[in-house]
Order: sequence, then C-alpha cells, then structure tokens
Amino acid sequence: MASSYNAKEEDGHHSGAAGHGGAGADKSRKPDNTAFKQQRLPAWQPILTAGTVLPAFFVIGLIFIPIGIGLYVTSNNIKEFEIDYTGVDSKSECYACARNFSWNSTTPCTCSMNFTLEQPFESNVFMYYGLSNFYQNHRRYVKSRDDSQLNGDPTALKDPSKECEPYRTSEGLPIAPCGAIANSLFNDTLELHYVDSNGTKLEIPLVKKGIAWWTDKHVKFRNPNGNTNLTVAFQGTSKPVNWGKPVYELDPLDPENNGFINEDFIVWMRTAALPTFRKLYRIIQKKSSTTPTLPSGRYILSITYNYPVLSFDGRKRMILSTISWMGGKNPFLGIAYITVGSICFFLGVVLLIIHHKYDNRNTSADIPN
Repeated sequence: MASSYNAKEEDGHHSGAAGHGGAGADKSRKPDNTAFKQQRLPAWQPILTAGTVLPAFFVIGLIFIPIGIGLYVTSNNIKEFEIDYTGVDSKSECYACARNFSWNSTTPCTCSMNFTLEQPFESNVFMYYGLSNFYQNHRRYVKSRDDSQLNGDPTALKDPSKECEPYRTSEGLPIAPCGAIANSLFNDTLELHYVDSNGTKLEIPLVKKGIAWWTDKHVKFRNPNGNTNLTVAFQGTSKPVNWGKPVYELDPLDPENNGFINEDFIVWMRTAALPTFRKLYRIIQKKSSTTPTLPSGRYILSITYNYPVLSFDGRKRMILSTISWMGGKNPFLGIAYITVGSICFFLGVVLLIIHHKYDNRNTSADIPN
C-alpha cells in the first residue's frame, strides 16, 4: 500500500498521465474502500479483570476435582490380576520353554503356573495377553500389510502389495496374509483352571468370539469367495513364514471364525501405539447372579508356549480384569482431573489474595494517563 501512495492525490491533484487518461497510466493497487479490505470490521477483545478471571478458576476447580475423584474411585474399584509367564527366572515353570523354544521349533512346549486370587471377580471377566518391548508402532511394521487382500480381494490374494516385503512371497507363492504384522501373530494358547477345596481341577470356559471390533469383523476383514471351502479359496497361496499352519486352519471347527475373519487374528492386526500393550484374548462370562465369575482361591494357568520373546528382551503376561462404565483400570484420567482442578483452585486463591492486597480501587478498564 505504501508504494501506491501519492501525496498529490491526497491533496486532490492527479498526475499528468492519470489526469489525461493516458494509456500508459499505472493501475492503482490500492485496496477497495470497504470495511473488510480496509480492516474496519467490528472486533471484540475480552478485558480480563479479577471479577471474570477469579470465578473461572474457582468454577473449573470445583467441577474438575469431584469428577476426578469419581473417576479415580471408579478405576480403583476395577479388579485386576496380572501374572508374568515369560520364564526369565530360572525358578519359573516356563523357564525351559523360554530357553529352548524358537520359531523353528516343531514340537510345542507346555508349562503351567499356579496363582491365587485373593478376592472374587464379579460380572464378566476379560482375559488379556500382554507384551512388553514389542514395537508395533514402527513405521515399516505398520505399513507391512495389504488391506485389499485382508478384505478378500482375489487379485490382491494372488498378487500382494509390495508393502508386504520381505513377507510378500514364500517359495514362489504369495503369502496369505502377507506382511510383518501377520507374520508375527501371537499364538500362545492359554487355558485357565480353578482348583476347588477338594483339589479337583475345573476348567474355566473361555469365550473366543466377540473380542474384535464389529467394524473389523464385518467390514475390514473378509474371506475370499465368502466363508465356504476356504481350502479352495486359499489354494495357490503360502502360509506366513513363522506360522505353523495356514490361515484357513486357524479355527476349522467354526467357519464364522476361520481364515481372515478369525478374531484372534483381527485383534492382533490392530497395532498398538506403545511398546508395552495388552490385547483382548478371551472373555469369561458370568453365568449366575448368586456366584462370582471367578471365586477367590487357587488357579492354574496352562500355557502352550509358542511365542518366543527373549530374542528382543520382551516379556509376556496374562491379565484378568473386570470393567466399568469407563472401561478398564486406568487411574491416570482421574489423577489428571484432580491435578488440573487443584491447580486452578490454588491459583484462584493466590490471585484472590493478591487482588485484595494490591487492589487500588480503580475499576476503570482504561489505561490511566
């Protein structure tokens, strides 16, 4: 705007070229005289005074602190039990399996661990498997999959995406499912038994369906040519390198839970954001309103040790947990609300004291001359 300014124009005079309408006159670059282009639109700027700031601090504190206490108490009421079965300690029942089992092992290794529940678990109980030091958030790992193949596309089944390299083909055949995520599928088998007062082992029924997201199960993952005759549908493909069986044998007794729509497989394919994570493995449903789902007492966790983790200094654990309206046990949200509310309330008190101590009785918002 400064370059187009002309003092003569301001005084009512015009240059010779502009006054005579010459063809060589420069077109003015001065913006139009409108409220928008001349920045004369109405504006509002809040004036922060003690009368507006102090109540805001106190209101935030009085709202956040009770909410945080409620969230924290609710989280603490959730019962959770965790047991590590990696087998790092030489006294562990799974020590031999951890040391001797590898991806190339053909004979499964089994071990059992005893534990005691001090308190009964009411309502439905969710069984998770947990892994530590496993970076599912690595960029190349996350990209190593073919969503078209997982959605049942016959073309992608025979010609997987190059993002799956080096787990795209095996022995000249396309891998189904391809990629590093599928190749590292968690395949330990966990069974839970309750030991009653007579020493009798009672198997706890574990529900394997209903553990995956509905959208994953019915939208993102589909078998090629439907769920009928998966052996023919996957003919001409190879199993992932680290798998002991092809994808159409994940659950051959249940066609609705076999192949790409196997829920254990679907849960694993939803990658975790942090290196220490847990994934839902089974659900223990409550059958009677008069008896707890898992009574207090002695239990035995039977493990078929198929997933080696010592090569990357990983850890494996089994978690039993109940849930509430806010989900699983997570005290962080309640602590965060309490902390923010307490800070706001404390700042409100401090600013109130300063206001009363240094108040100059000047209620005008204008700056004094």
